[in-house]
Amino acid sequence: MTGTVTVLGGGVMGLCVATELTRRGIPAAVRDTLPGPNACSWWAGGMLAPWCEGETADPAVTRHGLGAADWWQDQGVPVTRNGTLVVSLSRDGGALTRFARRSQGHRMLDAPGVAALEPDLGTRFSRALFFESESHLDPRQALAILSGRLPRSEAASGQVIDCRGLSARDALRDLRGVRGEMVVIRCPDLSLSRPVRLLHPRMPLYVVPRGGGVFMLGATMVESDGRGPPTARAVLELLSAAFALHPAFAEAEVLELGADARPAFPDNLPRIRRVGGTLYANGLYRHGFLLAPAVARMVADHLQHQTRPEFMDADHD
Repeated sequence: MTGTVTVLGGGVMGLCVATELTRRGIPAAVRDTLPGPNACSWWAGGMLAPWCEGETADPAVTRHGLGAADWWQDQGVPVTRNGTLVVSLSRDGGALTRFARRSQGHRMLDAPGVAALEPDLGTRFSRALFFESESHLDPRQALAILSGRLPRSEAASGQVIDCRGLSARDALRDLRGVRGEMVVIRCPDLSLSRPVRLLHPRMPLYVVPRGGGVFMLGATMVESDGRGPPTARAVLELLSAAFALHPAFAEAEVLELGADARPAFPDNLPRIRRVGGTLYANGLYRHGFLLAPAVARMVADHLQHQTRPEFMDADHD
């Protein structure tokens, strides 16, 4: 194809699409503000956990997410490849057994095995699942690295690719919002080397280390397009679950509270859809940094080689 492609949306989807096109020698410019609190990508956990997500997600999420860490690393984004640890309290041992049965890519650890991986957890957990091949990144750092290399466009021209998330509901009527809420805390008395998921009965929690004693806590998934601050209930439940993981979190300093609505289609899989002359890439649900690279490659293949991607809607072409 010829001419510059205009990408609408400066979140993870838009930046990945523009980056992938640029890698292939197709000029692309982003028409949007710099990534910031206005984008749901800003509030992401940054876990590249295809095997963990496979516990509830469609197999396509795992299949296409397996290459995400390599893609991000190829862009110069620091990726920490320390795996994921999944634990449960002793009274919820059945939850860990179910998680193990519904997922792959893990091995079971006993208490000494958990302590060897995460000494600060000691022997608090008698069993855990270790997903050794998984990884994580800092979402805000990743967005800044991609954004800093891409030109900006004041007007839409040439082929337009719309990656505006929920803002694209004017054209994508079946898009819905799934609200996520998060807390960033500083707890210098605790050190974790990898994301830890706690299978809590009320509030399944993930804790992502950001370095320097800073952690991101997240969990909530509410069927809502509300984009305001997190609710008091969500914050209390997140902090309570974190305290159940380790009592040191009770003395943590709360640095930041955030919430936003992630775009999702009815089956929680992304879509590439052509409406008129505009190509839409949307619906990453809770798998933004995990699936955006694969969707970006599909968009680029479609424009470059006229292929029909797996996630392209036939009914809207």
